[in-house]
Amino acid sequence: MNLASQAIVTASQMQAIEALIFQAGMPVASLMEKVALKITQRLTELYPTEPYKRIGILAGAGHNGGDALVVARELHHQGRQVKIYPPFTKSKPLTRVHGCYAKSLGIPFVTLADLGDCDLLVDGLFGFGLDRDVIGAGAIAIDTINSWQIPVLSIDLPSGIHSDRGNVMGTAIRATHTLCLGLWKRGLLSEAASPYIGNLERIGFDIPEKSIQEILGDRHPLWRIDPLAVISDRLPIARSAIAHKYDIGHLLLVVGSEQYGGAAVLAALGAKATGVGMLSIAVPHSLKPLMLAQVPDALVIGCRETPSGAIAALPDLDWQKYQAIACGCGLSLDAGSIVEQVINSDRPLVLDADGLNRLAAMGKVRINQQLSNRNRATVLTPHWGEFCRLFPDLREVERLEALQIAVSQTQSTILLKGARTAIASPFDPDHLARSNSQADSQVWINPESTAALARGGSGDVLAGMIGGLLAQGMTAKDAAIVATLWHSQAARWLVRQRTEMGVDPVTLAQNLLPFLQDYPSKTLKT
Repeated sequence: MNLASQAIVTASQMQAIEALIFQAGMPVASLMEKVALKITQRLTELYPTEPYKRIGILAGAGHNGGDALVVARELHHQGRQVKIYPPFTKSKPLTRVHGCYAKSLGIPFVTLADLGDCDLLVDGLFGFGLDRDVIGAGAIAIDTINSWQIPVLSIDLPSGIHSDRGNVMGTAIRATHTLCLGLWKRGLLSEAASPYIGNLERIGFDIPEKSIQEILGDRHPLWRIDPLAVISDRLPIARSAIAHKYDIGHLLLVVGSEQYGGAAVLAALGAKATGVGMLSIAVPHSLKPLMLAQVPDALVIGCRETPSGAIAALPDLDWQKYQAIACGCGLSLDAGSIVEQVINSDRPLVLDADGLNRLAAMGKVRINQQLSNRNRATVLTPHWGEFCRLFPDLREVERLEALQIAVSQTQSTILLKGARTAIASPFDPDHLARSNSQADSQVWINPESTAALARGGSGDVLAGMIGGLLAQGMTAKDAAIVATLWHSQAARWLVRQRTEMGVDPVTLAQNLLPFLQDYPSKTLKT
């Protein structure tokens, strides 16, 4: 694993790593030069002189402002028309020195209003050390800039965003592009920061891996997934030339009701796309013709129904036939006893939708007992609302902290869906840990998604995919990560062809394999 490209850190961790670099002999001034030159190089690639001739620099008082002033100097040497706005009268010594040199070059220092005709603004107001609300001149500058229709490139993180939590500290820049410096900051990968960061990428500056390792240790809990690396390494799944269908996994879907028959179809389509060797689908008997028509290669098990059209009882199944079970898509709450029966099985299990709702009805004590006592892997796939029903005492806890606590309590893998889907799993693969410590769980964040997935049925496709991968032998964590990336990257690929309006769940399921055929592609970028 590349620590620098995947570790997500807090402000205090980043400060500690930088301190080690400086203690080892790297001068602060040299590091600022190195970082700022890398920022300038990337800015030049993203925003060429034409049509971005006039550039405004927002230079704060700290080293973030110093970075911005070095960028201003380099852009001036490129022949761009650079103007600098410093909202604060005092600054750190190194930042002040760069400001003096910029003045000696004849770069004008201007008022905020003078930036209104710029083609691009570079945001260097506040860095990752911001720990109080932005007020006064800084707040006025941010609010004014947000009212303009001018692209903004933010250095490290948009000014006003809390580095750890991602929340807005009074007010915050709405960046067009954010260049995160060194290591990924925790707040940038949060749901709260998503509307403010624009396009996000990392600018590395050759941090020694031993410095990262010394501060983060061997049980660092928070990681950014590299979509390109995971997809290229894990998909398509390699198969033996002499494999038969039972070597490639047998998945049982327990899904559907009269009211939500489509969810059963979508879960089946998602599972099929993974290439699972055998697919069995338990549905209410009235849905059997629909399932046979839509998934003719599946073994469809018609089940006795409740008066409302839900599964009333499963037939006498041999659980050992199945390598995994996925339960809940379109099931309806009337099938509660079915969910409990599936949870009590000894098979790897994916619980989604009404499977989660039924689990929530058991109450916290039973949830923790039922899940932590399972001797096989369990994957839960809630969105935030479902998560809060499952763990109501964590409703007010910060999202990622709540996720880590829930994983430690249940010893399950939890996929928390959202704009920044997070997958958390226990550190201990044998489920031996039993404390509520966040250090006992590990979180992986999907950095890329699309609003095209905010449609009913997208989650059913994902649940089927996780089940299919789990049945083929992937661990719970790997199945959740791979399915999430495949699902979101295929949706992003389709958006480029059909816009966000054109990615319905059926189209998504049908294009999961064409997406892999088109991969790798220059259009698929992190």
